[in-house]
Amino acid sequence: MTTPASCDSSQVTRRDFIRRTALTAGGLLTAGGSLAAAPNRTAADQVVLGRTGLKCSRLGLGTGSNGGNVQRGLGQEGFTRLIRHAYDQGLTFIDTAQSYHIHDMIREAVKGLPREKLFIQTKIGGGEKALEIIDGFRKELNSDYLDSLLVHCSTTRNWGAERAGLIDAVCEAQSRGWVKASGVSCHSLPALQLATTLDWVNVHLVRMNPQGAHMDTPAETWNATSNPEHVPPVVAEVKRMRDRGHGVIGMKVLGEGDFKDPAEREKSIRWVMQNDLADAVVLGFKSTAEIDEAIGRINRALAAG
Repeated sequence: MTTPASCDSSQVTRRDFIRRTALTAGGLLTAGGSLAAAPNRTAADQVVLGRTGLKCSRLGLGTGSNGGNVQRGLGQEGFTRLIRHAYDQGLTFIDTAQSYHIHDMIREAVKGLPREKLFIQTKIGGGEKALEIIDGFRKELNSDYLDSLLVHCSTTRNWGAERAGLIDAVCEAQSRGWVKASGVSCHSLPALQLATTLDWVNVHLVRMNPQGAHMDTPAETWNATSNPEHVPPVVAEVKRMRDRGHGVIGMKVLGEGDFKDPAEREKSIRWVMQNDLADAVVLGFKSTAEIDEAIGRINRALAAG
């Protein structure tokens, strides 16, 4: 059979070679040369945060629901059960903060687990002698290092200058090896826009959901009323962050617990996962059933592509 004039055999061979080379590099060809199925993406995947080289599970456990009151209210036994259940499902990312007053409970909950398999992110809000405070975090968590340390709840367009002392302490802690990645959690659009431009920021914690609940707005305050109109500017900023190679972690994906309707939770998780807005997300949990539900929703969203 002759080759059709519109299909040059040399071009086919070259194109096939390029395709097979790319698939082999991506691990999609078997040893025998046949096409292997692409691995399913899941909530438990170890994902890389931007260009930091650090990995965490795609789904992380937030410990700050209602300022941490929800998780502290479980008591040590209940909280430990929650952490261990998540770990058994492959969730190794724990998000916390100075203001949640739960470092000691986390320390007890992870006792005996291999530290190198955990990703612990905490946040500092301020205080005199910030470097000593950060060192105190290590003692409270019984860890030589923090995987990620964020400047907590920045709201103004000039927060970089206003919080220079705090930022210097975070960067000094990073230079000493106490912190692997530094970053910020923002609670206004102007603060978010400034954060994108700062080279010392490795990781962003960003509020995101398609319903516009508890989103960043032009108002320079953490609790401004928001709506769906505030979503596009945040999405645009997140894309700029990712273009710069910054790690992005989504928060408020379930509207700070406001999405009581399961359909609303499904809608938000699918939107975040399928639009590639974040490397990972953190959700606040109070029960193992909530963890299982979130894992199921994320897995379905990723499978649907």
